[in-house]
Amino acid sequence: MKILALDSSGLVASVAIVEEDAVVAEYTVNYKKTHSQTLLPMLDEIKRMTELDLNSIDAIAVASGPGSFTGLRIGAATAKGLGLALDIPIIPVPTVDSLAYNVYGSQKLICPLMDARRNQVYTGLYTFEDDALITIEPQCAVDISEIMGKINTLGKEVIFLGDGVCVYRESIAKLAKVQYDFAPSCCNRQRAACVAALGEKLYQSGIVQNAAQHAPDYLRLSQAERERTQKSKEV
Repeated sequence: MKILALDSSGLVASVAIVEEDAVVAEYTVNYKKTHSQTLLPMLDEIKRMTELDLNSIDAIAVASGPGSFTGLRIGAATAKGLGLALDIPIIPVPTVDSLAYNVYGSQKLICPLMDARRNQVYTGLYTFEDDALITIEPQCAVDISEIMGKINTLGKEVIFLGDGVCVYRESIAKLAKVQYDFAPSCCNRQRAACVAALGEKLYQSGIVQNAAQHAPDYLRLSQAERERTQKSKEV
């Protein structure tokens, strides 16, 4: 099976081609450019370097949220356009789950942290059992103190990763009552190869959509929607 994977859910833009158990190509950029500037050029470069025939792709795995509202929309639009043109399914991969997959096989509690602004993080709690990713706390948008409280209750050593680590490192040090560590730079940000690897598992479980069905999972309202809701309450 050949999967094209896309992740534009956060600061990182990442594109990968994974076939069976091998990463054929992966292009990841974490720099000061918008995903609208990077995602398609990255795909074009992978296509050129690997002589990829897009018609050979079996499915598109995309980080479906939560994350940056704009980034998710760009990733979704790219996946939907390709899915429609190629007539292939889309595999919606939860962003936080795929981030946890970066530390595959870890025996520690895994806590991805994405900065969600407004003093919140997109996060969840995971572990691996018999090579399977087990969700202890599903992805959510919460205050850092809330997820730290759940970690302390579990009482298990934890590894943190994601762009929220640098934002909340001091809070982690202040609130943690368990041993903890941080994932190294090689595996502490989103990777499309991980989206593809987890996506294949989801595909085998029948979790697929067509292009018309796919939509990002934002987990919370956008600022514009919050303001509109607030105004309607005030009327």
